[in-house]
Amino acid sequence: MRRVAGGTSGGGGHGTAVRAIVALMLREMSTRYGRTPGGYLWAVLEPLAAILVLSLGFSLLLRSPPLGTSFILFYATGYTPFNLYQSLSNSVARSLNFSRALLRYPAVTWVDSVLARFLLNTLTGILVSFLLLGGILATLDTRVVIDPVPVIEAMGLSMLLGLGVGVLNCALMGLFPIWEVAWSVITRPLFIASGILFLYDSLPAGAQAILWYNPLMHIVGLMHSGFYPIYTPSYVSFAYVIFCALATLSTGVLLMGRYHRDILNQ
Repeated sequence: MRRVAGGTSGGGGHGTAVRAIVALMLREMSTRYGRTPGGYLWAVLEPLAAILVLSLGFSLLLRSPPLGTSFILFYATGYTPFNLYQSLSNSVARSLNFSRALLRYPAVTWVDSVLARFLLNTLTGILVSFLLLGGILATLDTRVVIDPVPVIEAMGLSMLLGLGVGVLNCALMGLFPIWEVAWSVITRPLFIASGILFLYDSLPAGAQAILWYNPLMHIVGLMHSGFYPIYTPSYVSFAYVIFCALATLSTGVLLMGRYHRDILNQ
């Protein structure tokens, strides 16, 4: 694969890209967690603790979950793919700002910066999800039968959508700084509108017609089906979620390829 923004091609280019990505990942771990007691462990414990606190809080308010007998499990199965998407889209969107100094060197490209943040936060998000869901299943008598296929599919779609939205926002935030504030305001209702606390099937037809266009609703429904075999979300569309992810990713790549130097020179 040809290196972007003035790199080399062929085997040497691949080796340079891998080294750059690994170096950027290690730099982020050192910068963000090197001075924190516990280091990278805190990157896992912090979101894990936040999810647990929210799960316990909502379980006290809503004792009867839409599926199963444990509200904590129902909430966690919906929140984990949502949290993975949020973490990836936010971190990828700020890739250029985080690695701006290193991107002055020809050997490091914007692609390296994006992939480094995507890979590091993907690994962290998957580890957090595994620990959270594994801990709940090990400590609570949930009596669920897990189907790993929809679980893997849901997490994979979250990763792809997070990457696509993140790359597009990376370009838009660089070109139009006000977009970061606008995007934060626009997406604030996503937590409520993604089916984390309720089922799509229980909504009125009018609400279903609107929320169907939220790709996270499909991902969360798919994740729920992996933990609750009796639940078959017929509304889930793989094609729609993949279309949203690839449309945002391809648009973001085109904008970044064309304007990344302008963004860095601002």
